[in-house]
Amino acid sequence: MDAIYLDNAATSWPKPDAVIEAMIRHQRMVGGSPGRSGHRLSIEAGRAVYGVRETIARLFHIADPLRIVFTKNSTEALNIALLGLLKPGDHVVTTGMEHNSVMRPLRFLASHGVELTVVACSPRGDLDPGDIRRALRPNTRAVVLTHASNVTGTIMPVQEVAAIARERDIVTCVDAAQTAGVLPIDVEMMAIDLLAFTGHKSLFGPQGTGGLYIRKGLDDRISPLMRGGTGSRSEFEEQPDFMPDKYEAGTPNAPGLAGLAAGTAFVLAKGPERIHAREKALARRFLNHLEALDGDATIYGPRDMETRTSVVSFNLRDIVPSDAALFFDERFGILCRPGLHCAPAAHRTIGSFPQGTIRFSFGFFNTEAEVDLAAEAVVRLLQR
Repeated sequence: MDAIYLDNAATSWPKPDAVIEAMIRHQRMVGGSPGRSGHRLSIEAGRAVYGVRETIARLFHIADPLRIVFTKNSTEALNIALLGLLKPGDHVVTTGMEHNSVMRPLRFLASHGVELTVVACSPRGDLDPGDIRRALRPNTRAVVLTHASNVTGTIMPVQEVAAIARERDIVTCVDAAQTAGVLPIDVEMMAIDLLAFTGHKSLFGPQGTGGLYIRKGLDDRISPLMRGGTGSRSEFEEQPDFMPDKYEAGTPNAPGLAGLAAGTAFVLAKGPERIHAREKALARRFLNHLEALDGDATIYGPRDMETRTSVVSFNLRDIVPSDAALFFDERFGILCRPGLHCAPAAHRTIGSFPQGTIRFSFGFFNTEAEVDLAAEAVVRLLQR
């Protein structure tokens, strides 16, 4: 049975052929340690890594590629940003739709003297920027929010929130794990100070890649998460204080970054708008099927496809999400994700805690036929 992959919010699959080929080529033809030696393979590896910075910078409209710090995922990027910036006595504001990659570092910081306010969202996952404004205090240092929910797909008003924060010199940190590559992101126009992204979702790169954009001047206020060898200033035993070396201790995942470069190039060639349009059409097609079930399906998140990504969370009457996912896999080869999706706050907000939901997340390589078969599988499960 062929697999129908509907778990793109967790990691995109399949990857473009160019991604796989770029990683193989790097291992066969380059292979040196970037920045660690003076021989030609090391130099070529260093050039390749810098090339990835340039490609990512072009996608996010970042003027200086050296403002990009490479990490193994958005979780590490968020930990660098939050643990490095916030100190006891500071106040931070976030939302009720966040992934645990935001909530767990913030809960840790809250247990160590950082004040935390979680602004409530609507049962559809919508955020009112005015609620963020009302939550700000004289000691507020940062506002942290997802660009789009991994549970409901709800797109957050990042630009409006960032404008409110910029008025008071408050840092805006955005978790773009669900949107990098599928929604247009311009860090200057959107007034984003810190942008955490992952490579293995809508950038079509391999797992183990990601990064953090840090606005110029802000790195003076953010301590590194790790310290160690960088290939630069090796005569000193103190960590370099310049970008991006300050945050990039240890040998980077150069083969993975080669794949990320190819994935990002694929996104740039197609255009995030085109990718988003394709995925929205698939999600809308599936939602139309669910809405025709006469109340047997509970759908979460906004109905307007202009305000959401292609993530569709739903529940079926009297059926546990994990049982549904097992049925879809065993009977139809449909691969999806049930449960809480590492976002208990979001599920509390939409009223699906503690059982969670069934999540179908459609990607660029899915087809209309797969959507229709997924809808048929839902009907068959309800009939059973």
